Amino acid sequence: MGNADYVFPSPNAECARRVAIPPPQPFVESLKYNLKETFFPDDPLRQFKNQPTSRRFVLGIKYFLPIFDWAPSYTFEFLRSDFIAGITIASLAIPQGISYAKLANLPPILGLYSSFIPPLVYAMMGSSRDLAVGTVAVASLLTASMLGNEVNANENPKLYLHLAFTATFFAGVFQASLGLLRLGFLVDFLSHATIIGFMAGAATVVILQQLKGILGLDHFTHSTDLVSVLRSVFSQTHQSKRKPRFFWVSAMAPLTSVILGSILVYLTHAEKHGVQVIGHLKKGLNPPSFADLVFVSPYLSTAIKTGIITGVIALAEGIAVGRSFAMFKNYHIDGNKEMIAFGTMNIVGSCTSCYLTTGPFSRSAVNFNAGCKTAVSNIVMAVAVMVTLLFLTPLFHYTPLVVLSSIIISAMLGLIDYEAAIHLWTVDKFDFIVCISAYAGVVFCSVEIGLVVAVAISLLRVLLFVARPKTFILGNIPNSMIYRNVEQYTNTSSVPGVLILEIDAPIYFANASYLRERIARWVDEEEDKLKSSGETSLQYVILDMGAVGNIDTSGISMLEEVKKVMDRRELQLVLANPGAEVVKKLNKSKLIEKIGQEWMYLTVGEAVGACNFMLHTRKPDPLKEESEAYNKV
Repeated sequence: MGNADYVFPSPNAECARRVAIPPPQPFVESLKYNLKETFFPDDPLRQFKNQPTSRRFVLGIKYFLPIFDWAPSYTFEFLRSDFIAGITIASLAIPQGISYAKLANLPPILGLYSSFIPPLVYAMMGSSRDLAVGTVAVASLLTASMLGNEVNANENPKLYLHLAFTATFFAGVFQASLGLLRLGFLVDFLSHATIIGFMAGAATVVILQQLKGILGLDHFTHSTDLVSVLRSVFSQTHQSKRKPRFFWVSAMAPLTSVILGSILVYLTHAEKHGVQVIGHLKKGLNPPSFADLVFVSPYLSTAIKTGIITGVIALAEGIAVGRSFAMFKNYHIDGNKEMIAFGTMNIVGSCTSCYLTTGPFSRSAVNFNAGCKTAVSNIVMAVAVMVTLLFLTPLFHYTPLVVLSSIIISAMLGLIDYEAAIHLWTVDKFDFIVCISAYAGVVFCSVEIGLVVAVAISLLRVLLFVARPKTFILGNIPNSMIYRNVEQYTNTSSVPGVLILEIDAPIYFANASYLRERIARWVDEEEDKLKSSGETSLQYVILDMGAVGNIDTSGISMLEEVKKVMDRRELQLVLANPGAEVVKKLNKSKLIEKIGQEWMYLTVGEAVGACNFMLHTRKPDPLKEESEAYNKV
């Protein structure tokens, strides 16, 4: 606890290790560096350096079309694995595509269209080897909810269909723009906890929506909240009690495949006895739909809003899934390239009768487990869907809707990740609150409100991190020159006459006032503690600036005020381990002159050593001692 553990540096050694002031840098160079770090942290242009023009052109083609990068080394062994994986995911994509199109209140054939063209585009432009492209339930539900608020899909199906294409177009433009402008970090504002809660809530709503198909209800609410769905179900209990003659077909359909369900309906003519079926599916490949896009009022704003929101959700899910599987196989995914790939396939898809597609987890997991090697599995899937569109669509005429509902429910159960929620509760209670808030917002209000709540809470937490940064008192670990948080390391000892504080965040306008008040409170509490114990009075306040990566003018003003307060209280302010950016700004603002460069040190250990040296060598101040004695009386 004494001073014997400290090694007092000599003045010469102290001067040799003074904090250096970085050399001035031109504003243009500084701006260029900051922009590069913000938008190009991965330095994607590194491969183009010192290359001839012809080579740069080839590298540019490979950058935007990765298929030209891996295709030359493609082997027959890879083709065999990709073929098996492609056929496997096609067997899932075909019924899922039809199911999700129904969920979006779109013609079922659009689910097949959306599993044909977009996978081909992604196979050429995507950087993930494992992502299986297709429609997803959450985006389908969002599309139905947001477009359904403006246009009734049953009363005006043509306009509703055109708005779905337009929303997909704007989603693609938004996604591609984020990638081209290197703004992918914006998607990161959807935190992991937010996505878990939102996906679980959306999955719950989707499952509730399938009660229409499971119970065979003719009239069902277009709202997505829990109360509306339950009211719609219980208000039609009389309809549910009138079971059709062949209700057993609907009951066993969720346990069977689409093929078995279709065969049973065909053989028993159950569609004539109350079992709802898909009906006619148009044969042929995707018809062009560019002329169907709606770019006029009053529906343009609805299409843009729907496109942006669904586009963000699709991006967050697709990139998260791609990165998850890339981690298993130890390869890298470029998030911005993925955004360009997603955006392009949705722009092309909107012009070829497709609605929003991304990389769903369930389909990608099947692709991964089936042993895919490259994106060729998406090409195989697209070819299988093409064959289905050309020759096999009449076979789906008798597929019961209850099968589609069961397919959706089985896929959605995997999105309710209760283990992840328990993990959030165990690790971080605030993240758990974010998760539950997102879930409750989706289930009890609407999908849009749930999304807004989730993003708002995530942003609130970011603001809290910025506006209320952590500050700690540091103590000395025995027999060392190391200083750590006294709450984390309970065996640390305090330094007599010295208060050491660590600021654990950059200092900005948002937290400057809080830090000023918090530092003053730490000083008050320390002085009260020393007075009550009769120990040496406080002489020095050391601020460990190691975690302060940057500071703005409000932060500098805060430090100036702290310096003045310390001077009035006859305390010496000392800075330890300030970074280059902080030192540069303190120097330009002349604050270093006010504090004194001799009171800035490279480490906390050196700062404490210097303070101890001054405490033990300077002459006592009789005026201060008299003042302190007077205050005690």
